[in-house]
Amino acid sequence: MIIVIGIVFMIISFLVSQRLKSKFKKYSKTTLMSNMSGAEVAASMLKDNGLYDVGITCQPGHLTDHYNPSNKTVNLSENVYYGRNAAAAAVAAHECGHAVQHARAYRPLEFRTMLVPIQSVSARILNIIVMIAIFGGGFLYSFGWDKIILAVIACYLVLTLFSFITLPVEFDASKRALAWIKSKNIASEQDQYMAKDALKWAAMTYVVAAIGSLVTLLYYVMILLGNRD
Repeated sequence: MIIVIGIVFMIISFLVSQRLKSKFKKYSKTTLMSNMSGAEVAASMLKDNGLYDVGITCQPGHLTDHYNPSNKTVNLSENVYYGRNAAAAAVAAHECGHAVQHARAYRPLEFRTMLVPIQSVSARILNIIVMIAIFGGGFLYSFGWDKIILAVIACYLVLTLFSFITLPVEFDASKRALAWIKSKNIASEQDQYMAKDALKWAAMTYVVAAIGSLVTLLYYVMILLGNRD
């Protein structure tokens, strides 16, 4: 059953990812009304929010853009950093939205940051359990099946919580980005629509991940309850 669930959500995730890539490809072909690059958009939004201690870097890869709170840097992929289109502007402003959240002590972001090390350990534990199950399943049974399931549930509980707390963080960053783009009049109405649509599909990847994690968590909870009947 868990294999079926995994396959279903892998397919959904793939389809959403492909949709996201097609949207960004489409919206990267139209030049932004202000002709600003993603790096210029980021610099302008950071300045308008009084964030002079946040750096902007360019890194290789596609859709690898992110904000790093540990060193206060907005890291943009090459297509976004140099791009002068609605997609680049949307992503650059979105990542700056995270920088603004950090500076304003946005609670969901602080909670998410606090969960990062716990989430990392939980994911590592799950990987170890899977590897042992594949190459030495008998070893796991020596610990007791219920204990193993409880460990898996605990890990997925953390991953699910992390996934769901990520949603308001991402939605709020997009809201801040779109509001700023509109207020600065750097994009036409068509550009604004494309920016909003691009960020919507980016957010969908997080929604799918959160639902997939929740469904998996519930599956293991039902297994545990079934074993105790």
